[in-house]
Amino acid sequence: MDPLASVELPGSVGAVDFSIWGLFLSADIVVKAVMILLVAASVWCWAIIFSKWLAVRRLNAKANRFEETFWSGGSLDDLFDRVGEEASDPMASLFGAAMKEWRHAMNRGLTTTAQMRGALQQRVERVMQVSHGREMARLERYMTFLASVGSTAPFIGLFGTVWGIMNAFTSIAASANTSLAVVAPGIAEALFATALGLFAAIPASAFFNKFANDLGRYSDRLDNFAGEFSAILSRHMEERA
Repeated sequence: MDPLASVELPGSVGAVDFSIWGLFLSADIVVKAVMILLVAASVWCWAIIFSKWLAVRRLNAKANRFEETFWSGGSLDDLFDRVGEEASDPMASLFGAAMKEWRHAMNRGLTTTAQMRGALQQRVERVMQVSHGREMARLERYMTFLASVGSTAPFIGLFGTVWGIMNAFTSIAASANTSLAVVAPGIAEALFATALGLFAAIPASAFFNKFANDLGRYSDRLDNFAGEFSAILSRHMEERA
């Protein structure tokens, strides 16, 4: 066995642990705080991503089933009795809110004049708008967090990088040694903070754009349904006049 194989040469970085855990343990307290913050943000982002992905799939599946039932030609009153006031998806909630207002007006005879029918039409459209806004606000919950992580995580990682490089230069000045053994650990810690920032920001930004597009299309779908349903109710009022 070569006796020189176990000798640590000056300037060697062989004794430095460059694993992820080793870089974390050897980092400054400020860099550690940045790393923990970015890892926590990344974990929370992935939890939101999986939750939103499943929610969008369920929304579209439920909307497909509801629209199939709605356009099957059955009675709107029977459908409302089945759906009830506690609907399980936004489209059914919008339908239920409009039907509740419609039934209230019908039971009280508030459609005898053109003016009353016009007022009812406006109320129905208004309650659908309110229901639409409430449901979309619920669906868009946590989207702001994804957008915030996507835009700020790289800068937080950059802050950790700058701080780590400052520590690296401080070590050089304190040891009066510019060897790789002195410089490499601090630079590695600094770049690791940047990598964590990008690891958190890239999926957060990408999936924010995807979900924003998916929810935008779903919102348009609700708007189209509300317009069609409003036209159907208007036609019913004219037929009963």
